[in-house]
Amino acid sequence: MFITQLESDFSLIKYHNISGKVKKEIREVSKDYIQIHFSLSENNKLIFNNGRYIMDVATNSAVFLYNPNEDLPINLDLSPNAKYIILLVGIDRFHQFFSKEAGLIQFLEGENAQKKYYTNKELSPREHVVLTEIFNFNLSPSLEVLYTKGKVYELLSIFFSKKEGPDNCPFLKDEANVKKIIKAKTIIIEQVANPPKLQELAQMIELPLKKLKDGFKQIYGDTVFNFLLNYKMELARDMIESQKFNISEISDQVGYSTPSHFIAAFKKKYGTTPKKYMSGL
Repeated sequence: MFITQLESDFSLIKYHNISGKVKKEIREVSKDYIQIHFSLSENNKLIFNNGRYIMDVATNSAVFLYNPNEDLPINLDLSPNAKYIILLVGIDRFHQFFSKEAGLIQFLEGENAQKKYYTNKELSPREHVVLTEIFNFNLSPSLEVLYTKGKVYELLSIFFSKKEGPDNCPFLKDEANVKKIIKAKTIIIEQVANPPKLQELAQMIELPLKKLKDGFKQIYGDTVFNFLLNYKMELARDMIESQKFNISEISDQVGYSTPSHFIAAFKKKYGTTPKKYMSGL
């Protein structure tokens, strides 16, 4: 279990059951909190009222829980290999998220505010992508809270949005295509120093080149080239901040043929040279 405290009344809990058997997770939660559960893999179970009621949380689904009348402890049975995320948000904080969009949270308005509210839904491809990015966080530990908070806000905006726009794209509704684009991103990151050319990447994930380009832009909001460039620069900056590498080593590890090419790209991105950036640490 990993907990990221985003704010005093806003946290994310991440579970990955690698034990090979069902794992019990119990945590006290005040009635002042809304819970949103996300099951990324495997079928899991939420237990209520000392086992008198069991709610199945299927793979690739979300459960929203709110009970203003009594505390609602987390009592969770995680299946082997389960990946599971829970958001805990204080009621006041939650209201602030939607202060200008009250229509999105009608279950907290008027007389509904004192009624318990449970709902279960299948995750959309866009939601699954953001959750996967949260789960597979791979930047420096110093950036974890900032990165996770940004992704959680993105997730909430998708979760509570009306069903229109990008989610109606046929490509995004095809889970197999989405998984292939996620695989493409993984390949790029794993082979950042020597990434495959676009046509090779398309063949590796078994998608036509046009679908790779269009799908990547729809899911990640950027071209493959720009994503790779930005990832290289972020990785290089993290390596500089670690103070464990010299410029030549960083240049080599992020895939530049010469340090001068790396220096030029870094300066274009951040407005300063790697050496000056390093001296300011």
